[in-house]
Amino acid sequence: MEKQQSIDIFQEQQRFIKGKLIVMIFHNEETVYSVARIRIIETNEQYEDKEVIVAGYFPYIHEDEVYTFFGQFHHHPRHGLQYQVHHFKKELPQSEDGIIQYLSSDLFVGIGKKTAQKIVKALGERAITKIIENPSVLMTIPKFPEEKAKHLYQTLMLHEGLEQIMIALSNYGFGPQLSMKIYQTYKEDTLEIIQDNPYKLIEDVEGIGFTRADELGQSMGIKGNHPDRIRAGCLYTLNQQSIQDGHVYLNIEPFIIEVYKLINEKAKENKVSEVDISREIISLGEEEKIIVEEDRVYLPSLFFAEKGLVTSLKRIAEQEKFNEQFPESEFLMALGSLEERLQVQYAPSQKDAIQTAITSPIMIMTGGPGTGKTTVIKGIVEIYSQLHGYSLNPKDYKKDESFPFILAAPTGRAAKRMTESTGLPAVTIHRLLGWNGSEGFSHDEENPIGGKLVIIDEFSMVDIWLANQLFKALPDEVQVILVGDEDQLPSVGPGQVLKDLLMTEKIKTVRLTDIYRQSEGSSIIDLAHSIKVGKLPTDITSPKVDRAFFKCKQGQILDVVSQVCQNALKKGYTARDVQVLAPMYRGSAGIDTLNKMLQLLFNPKSDQKRELSFGEIIYRVGDKVLQLINQPDDNVFNGDIGEIVSIIYAKENTEGTDQIIISFEGIEVLYTRQDLSKITHAYCCSIHKSQGSEFPIVIFPVVKGYYRMLRRNLIYTAITRSKDYLILCGDEEALRQGVLRQDEGLRKTTLAVKITERFNENNVEKQEETNMESLSPYDFM
Repeated sequence: MEKQQSIDIFQEQQRFIKGKLIVMIFHNEETVYSVARIRIIETNEQYEDKEVIVAGYFPYIHEDEVYTFFGQFHHHPRHGLQYQVHHFKKELPQSEDGIIQYLSSDLFVGIGKKTAQKIVKALGERAITKIIENPSVLMTIPKFPEEKAKHLYQTLMLHEGLEQIMIALSNYGFGPQLSMKIYQTYKEDTLEIIQDNPYKLIEDVEGIGFTRADELGQSMGIKGNHPDRIRAGCLYTLNQQSIQDGHVYLNIEPFIIEVYKLINEKAKENKVSEVDISREIISLGEEEKIIVEEDRVYLPSLFFAEKGLVTSLKRIAEQEKFNEQFPESEFLMALGSLEERLQVQYAPSQKDAIQTAITSPIMIMTGGPGTGKTTVIKGIVEIYSQLHGYSLNPKDYKKDESFPFILAAPTGRAAKRMTESTGLPAVTIHRLLGWNGSEGFSHDEENPIGGKLVIIDEFSMVDIWLANQLFKALPDEVQVILVGDEDQLPSVGPGQVLKDLLMTEKIKTVRLTDIYRQSEGSSIIDLAHSIKVGKLPTDITSPKVDRAFFKCKQGQILDVVSQVCQNALKKGYTARDVQVLAPMYRGSAGIDTLNKMLQLLFNPKSDQKRELSFGEIIYRVGDKVLQLINQPDDNVFNGDIGEIVSIIYAKENTEGTDQIIISFEGIEVLYTRQDLSKITHAYCCSIHKSQGSEFPIVIFPVVKGYYRMLRRNLIYTAITRSKDYLILCGDEEALRQGVLRQDEGLRKTTLAVKITERFNENNVEKQEETNMESLSPYDFM
């Protein structure tokens, strides 16, 4: 009761507008973000009009419903004056007749006037409030079916309970958007779940970390060594270090220390002990919320991904059909025929790579820029086709026949490059596996993909989760070629799959080291290979035909980058040709600051170009943008770069919301205002996001402000994105120190160990069989 009184007092002190619906302008079912035109009944705002636009997170409003909106006026840059809603309250009918009319309305399916009268007769004028507070009161109503009672309660919660939940969440300190996200997760059980275990929010609701949940927990009396608090700290620490640092597991002792630091961060006394933490780790392990193996602690999904990948690798590597190999004479004849037709001559290492790929169930091909990986891929495909008698034209296959050649890469741009170099269709790995967002992948061990030869490019970008999903979806009789550069950045997600596979030496590997793609006087590839071994040329600042270094301080980076881009524009290059790369988002030389400057340069404001504000970002027709998440339904994936081709304002479409249309290599995708968090400007992007792509011109600022991020593999990855010209700018010493710094340590994984152990099982069995065969009867005497 005291809590409700405090809520009422809080509301009375708020500015408000009470009114009835005129028209719903926009309502998103998923986020419950709404915009409506309201006829004002009462207000304490200094506002004289009889109508107002209200916008915020509230449910769909029906005619004749009266709502009180608490908030403040806000001037929208395009739609003008709006009332931004912070909280809302639905005004319930105040008389028995009003309640009967309300409950028998179209809102409550199956509740007629007679039933509504029975409810009011039994429960009185506070009927609606009583039902919301305790739905079991409906059981006291004669001949009222349980199913109908349940539906009535759920409908009331949706239209009346939501308001109470939002107010309660507001009192807990959650803003309207986060409150709505919490409500969408738990629905009518929201308050019960939060009051039972506020730390559950960490697992279920994106955007809520341990500190926020712990503040909530402490306000509810969950303090010190409460099991829920310690367990939440354990799971949060394990998740954070797996996702942020790429580890598949953590060693138990440092893990306990990290959890200890987290949950005792603000405690001055009565600190949680390491014994308490160890106890909850054991409990979590028994419940399989975590996996404890020897002195290692895993998230279950990562533990089983490693285990599953090892099983799939063994299945593919030990296919019986590879006991028979093509005669070398047949391979050499096919290779000679191909060389003659293409008028090329493969180097010895390239011939070795092609022959190993053709005659092995699985092979890894690795090499830096210019070493001929693309040339070898084309050779593998051509000779495989010739030896097996398969056509390379997809049109030659019937609808029920699988095209034998499967080419895929982690990003859309890398897949496009595969298509350009081989002439064969290539797709992203997610699309190959039929990824459907929350529904997962359509292809797995029970529904494998088709194909006979599978080539995966840019494999260094593949994390342990995706690698496991890919390999378990491969059919039993298949040949697999994994292509990548082991010196590039590891995957964004957990694991270091390519590095681990190479480390085991259990899978046939060909390393291409000779440089072939180098025109006369080119120096970018030489620079890449120097950096790879930790060296920076002494003439790094000397101008070359294809690269340059402009010395400048951090505060001058914007001016230097701008000048370089202006010169590129004068020479006929476009924003699509020029890519600025930076390792950090914030700061005076960060990605965000650079993007604002580059937008003004490449796509300035114009009366002829429509634009749309989204937070602090302005999107404009002609802008170069980057996709941040996978959207398989639209065939657009994380890292794809597109261009805004159209902006449609809310008043111009039936949906009543602003829309942006982006073209990704000819694929046009529509984004509503609520979708704009899925994109960002791409004039400058992170080096991680650039992986799998090449650009005619790369501009790479390197300053001391980046020091925390500058590592050899990051610098190497950045400069190898450049196809024709590389422009470095900043501090030579910062670059030199970055090249000397390697990763502070390999990611913690057990994939290599598990592969070695599993593959060695066969060797032990075979040795035992050989020993048995060599025995004579005398050995048993």
